Amino acid sequence: MEEDMDEGQTQKGCFECCIKCLGGIPYPSLIATILLYAGVALFCGCGHEALSGTVTILQNYFEVVRGPMDSLDVFTMIDIIKYVIYGIASAFFVYGILLMVEGFFTTGAIRDLYGDFKITTCGRCVSAWFVMLTYIFMLAWLGVTAFTSLPVFMYFNIWTICQNITAVENINLCLDLRQFGIVTIGEEKKVCTGSEKFFNMCESNELDLTFHLFICALAGAGAAVIAMIHYLMVLSANWAYVKDACRMQKYEDIKSKEEQELHDIHSTRSKERLNAYT
Repeated sequence: MEEDMDEGQTQKGCFECCIKCLGGIPYPSLIATILLYAGVALFCGCGHEALSGTVTILQNYFEVVRGPMDSLDVFTMIDIIKYVIYGIASAFFVYGILLMVEGFFTTGAIRDLYGDFKITTCGRCVSAWFVMLTYIFMLAWLGVTAFTSLPVFMYFNIWTICQNITAVENINLCLDLRQFGIVTIGEEKKVCTGSEKFFNMCESNELDLTFHLFICALAGAGAAVIAMIHYLMVLSANWAYVKDACRMQKYEDIKSKEEQELHDIHSTRSKERLNAYT
């Protein structure tokens, strides 16, 4: 009988511990972190492969040749963008972890363990810093989203021409890379609808796959923007809570000090009356 009671108390203790642990998880920060990681992974992975597909299309169908190593051509720009993608993936992986840690240290469970005073002294500055930094990153991701929409628009035009060219006869359209600023004005790199290269490009998997990869990269950038907005709401709420907690702590300190002074005054008067009576 006693063993059953001990086992029941143990299960109850484990259940209460699990509830306490689940209550300490910052679910808004967790959702924003998952959305951020998903968006960054989608943007970086799909964007990297889409850029590789773009290089293949330029070399195979437009016959664009890579220039010397010291020249700044389209291939060099693509390589630079790839390195930027590597940096974005690493930086926001670390930033997501930092925001999750900040979310944990502003939950009720952590405050109960370490006390409000230790959290509010430095937590207010940390929360304000993260709000400012997240706002800057949100603006940066808006710029990345706008930049990613450009190749989506370009590939959409090419993909639409490939889909509709069979329905229209005796029309000769040309795709000239000079219109998109990919090559210089002196270079004539174009593919016309009546040529075999244009037909092969439309029938190849590179065009369709690269177009849809850029769409996925654009969706990933949009998800990162939404995650940054979500983080801004969470961080602003945390900053307001920490600010109110700091004010409440000061109020409690002043109130305790006044109560202690009143208690000392009453004790002094009681002693004086007792001495006068004796």
